[in-house]
Amino acid sequence: MIEETLVSMVDRFNSHVHRNPAVKQELREIRRTIELHLTDGDTFQIILKDSQLSLPVKADGTKPDVKIITDRETFNGLVKKEIGPMKALVTRKLVIEASLEDKILLRRLL
Repeated sequence: MIEETLVSMVDRFNSHVHRNPAVKQELREIRRTIELHLTDGDTFQIILKDSQLSLPVKADGTKPDVKIITDRETFNGLVKKEIGPMKALVTRKLVIEASLEDKILLRRLL
């Protein structure tokens, strides 16, 4: 279920980039490894490269540039908009480990 949701999110993101040349241009030189670590489940890895996100795969131990840590319930709540990202961050149900530059980029893209 989580993997299917991630695939859908990646597809929506890639479609958004394709429809918005300014976003595509902004991302063209950026390469990042993004990891979603579910504390009560699997860990997935997605690569941002050439303005596109790759399909999610099980993490292979590569050190990510951006690490998102949450549990399944919070992840599903975020996807369904039952909880906002700021509330999840403040209550520590969501942790994002990344450089300040990457956090700003992530915020602009979401």
